[in-house]
Amino acid sequence: MSDIDLNNVNDHPPPALRPYHVLVTGFGPFSRYSVNPSWLAVEPLHNAVLTVDIPPDSALPVDQPLASSETSLSARREVRITAIQVPVTYEAVLSIVPGLHARPPVLPPSSDPALPTPFPPPEGYDLFFHVGVIGRGSLRMERIGHKFGYNMKDAANSLAPIVRISRDEGNQPPDAQRMKGLRLRDARDYNVESLVEGNETPKRGFGRGYESFAEEIYTDVDVEKLVHHLKTCGFDQIYTSMDAGHYLCDFLYYCSLAESKRSTKNDKSTPASQVIFLHCPPVGLPLSTEEVTEAIRQSIMWLCRTLTH
Repeated sequence: MSDIDLNNVNDHPPPALRPYHVLVTGFGPFSRYSVNPSWLAVEPLHNAVLTVDIPPDSALPVDQPLASSETSLSARREVRITAIQVPVTYEAVLSIVPGLHARPPVLPPSSDPALPTPFPPPEGYDLFFHVGVIGRGSLRMERIGHKFGYNMKDAANSLAPIVRISRDEGNQPPDAQRMKGLRLRDARDYNVESLVEGNETPKRGFGRGYESFAEEIYTDVDVEKLVHHLKTCGFDQIYTSMDAGHYLCDFLYYCSLAESKRSTKNDKSTPASQVIFLHCPPVGLPLSTEEVTEAIRQSIMWLCRTLTH
């Protein structure tokens, strides 16, 4: 017979775990959108604190068995969300996204006085949840980011960088030094046009600094399970996608996936951050902003329950 008084088990609060930090991004104005629908859906989550119950076998080290009824209680974890807006330009993605994955992260200054830039967690973010707008229809959870194929002009009427492979790249500098270099680099380095032989279309996308990364990067998130969970929560209009569009959404997604891998390579003691991208329709076509925000919130809670660190 156990010495534990089972009647008093519920008197013990579940064990507390370190909080998870989630960075959610939406895009700024472009084309006909004076306020981007993705930002409308993301902004209400800024500074939100959610609470998720973690199954006991996820809260304990893998070599530690459940010893008693008390330790079988679910652990409770806070999820702290920060939301930022990213301009719809290739230059902004290249100058902002690498800093988000640095440790400590480097956040861009906020353009909205009502949303001051928060202090980022020194150890970095556990989850990056990116949101962008697409045409009318269902939500789309993207599975893959693409390195090349960016031939459309951005909101500043600029094209993605022409890829030039240099043979003397050497090792990449540390995060802080690389961030400073990116911010000080002349924007013309990213948008300069060069002569191309004949009528050949130049290859545009990720070049210098991204040579070691594959042409396609898949998210580590189990997208099928996530979409299934959202359907059980009542979000019928959602599906998985293998084509994020070869525009700014895809460009940001690939950049974030690559930088997540880079941060792990540079610091093997820290688990890789998870990265996911959700495409949402324009407001009311057919989903409301509130419905998209709730889908993001439900996704974050499910993802944070499944994280293993």
